[in-house]
Amino acid sequence: MQPSDRRRFGRVDLDVTAFAFGTAPIGNFLREIDETTADVMVQHAWNAGIRFYDTAPMYGHGLSELRLGHSLRWKNRSDFVLASKVGRVLKAKKRSEIDFSPWANAAPNEMTFDYSYDGTMRSFEDSLQRLGLEHIDMLFIHDIDRFTRGDAQPEVFRQAMDGCWRALEKLRDEGLVKAIGVGVNEWEVCLEALRQRDFDCFLLAGRYTLLEQDALNEFLPLCEERNVAVIVGGGFNSGILATGAVDGAKYNYAPAPLAVMDKVARIEAVCRDHNVPLPAAALQFVVAHPAIPSFCAGTRTVEQLSQNLTWFSHPIPAEFWADLKQRKLIREDAPVPE
Repeated sequence: MQPSDRRRFGRVDLDVTAFAFGTAPIGNFLREIDETTADVMVQHAWNAGIRFYDTAPMYGHGLSELRLGHSLRWKNRSDFVLASKVGRVLKAKKRSEIDFSPWANAAPNEMTFDYSYDGTMRSFEDSLQRLGLEHIDMLFIHDIDRFTRGDAQPEVFRQAMDGCWRALEKLRDEGLVKAIGVGVNEWEVCLEALRQRDFDCFLLAGRYTLLEQDALNEFLPLCEERNVAVIVGGGFNSGILATGAVDGAKYNYAPAPLAVMDKVARIEAVCRDHNVPLPAAALQFVVAHPAIPSFCAGTRTVEQLSQNLTWFSHPIPAEFWADLKQRKLIREDAPVPE
């Protein structure tokens, strides 16, 4: 398996690379990345054959889109696939008046949630302006999950299935975008959205990994049935599947519970038996599912990016996956690389 392998994007007339470059870090998530490092990472990904890039207005209050557009501006636009998101509208404001948390020194824009038809159309047009590119290939409705919106989630979801949906359907019908979907942290929200509307794709963060396969119950089978594509981000469960069960390991952005630490330790033991790096297994497991054409990951340094690309193509014997299933560390019905 190679990061640059081209794969069909569900029912949409798009081919994407098996590895996608995620841009939350170049929006200065948690800490700053300088302009040069951000550009060098995008160019490194490009030189490695990566042709799928994911961004969002949220990432750095527009900074991610500004930086990504700058780095891709002189590439042949037909050579790459670009995804962004809707659900937030940005408005220029003094830096001193903006709460940037958790972004560090982001772009001087205030963010407000807006899932209306007009807000979605404005978000799309504004993203085109920040990117400086002539079109966006796919748009996701961003963060309509309980993880982000808490008790307001049911009403937010309803608003998005009305306002955002009507705008995205129009953009798709007019050929201004090729694919429309939902980008959230919970597969249950994706499942309900797919039951209600004719979406092409989903971006699911952290809910289909070596540690979590409940999405196999209903969501991923329905995606297969309808030929809907799923991009998985957060395949390391925010850290522990990259670091292993070490002190301070993170799981879903918090200290890993003991049960998770124990399971990861047992997976690591199988990794040692077969000389397989844990992160390589985590990356390659995700894209073995037929509904998942691409894994999306963001990095802070060129070294991290290079390491991810190496892990993605690390040889893994079939016996490793069989061993994981025999020890009931992954589900028996989980597809694995061939």
